[in-house]
Amino acid sequence: MASTIPCVTVWMGVAFVVAYAAGMFPTAVLVGHKIGHDPTSEGSGNPGATNIYRLGGRLAGVAVALGDMAKGAAPVGAALLLWDRPEAMAAWTGAVAGHVWPAIRRFRGGKGMATAGGGGIVLDPIIGAICVVVFFGMVRLTRVAALGSLSVGVSYPVLALVLGWPGPEVVVAAVVMGVMAMRHHGNIVRLLRGTERRLTS
Repeated sequence: MASTIPCVTVWMGVAFVVAYAAGMFPTAVLVGHKIGHDPTSEGSGNPGATNIYRLGGRLAGVAVALGDMAKGAAPVGAALLLWDRPEAMAAWTGAVAGHVWPAIRRFRGGKGMATAGGGGIVLDPIIGAICVVVFFGMVRLTRVAALGSLSVGVSYPVLALVLGWPGPEVVVAAVVMGVMAMRHHGNIVRLLRGTERRLTS
């Protein structure tokens, strides 16, 4: 047992670092440049799917969303195949950290919703499916992407607790979703003021 715990810790560190590198992949910037826009200096300035959607249309937004989801899903899936749940949870946090605080862009990244969602779906497809319904239901109802993201941020750790995840995993889920919610602080302020932009159809 004594030798197993340090080994798990080492592999968790490896999983985090590799996932962090994957999370830094600049999906929105690359898609933005392809369509002639820089999401870091146009629109909201956020390199994410919603900003690209507003700048370049639905297809570009979907491309960024899928790419950012893959940044979370691939490292988590690889960790589950190679190791086990602790390493997968480390990979989840690493991918989100890489997207939100990318070292290659002076730690100024996106909000983390798609990346967190991609990893979350792989970790628990049932919770992931429920959260997809929650997200699109809220967006369809309100036409506000931030409300969909924040609803998922609340729903995921609550569902993890209800469905019997181990305590430490629930804490990680709450932290990951808390980071995502924290990155939406500007949206929360605008929502309270009634000035948050709505999505067009």
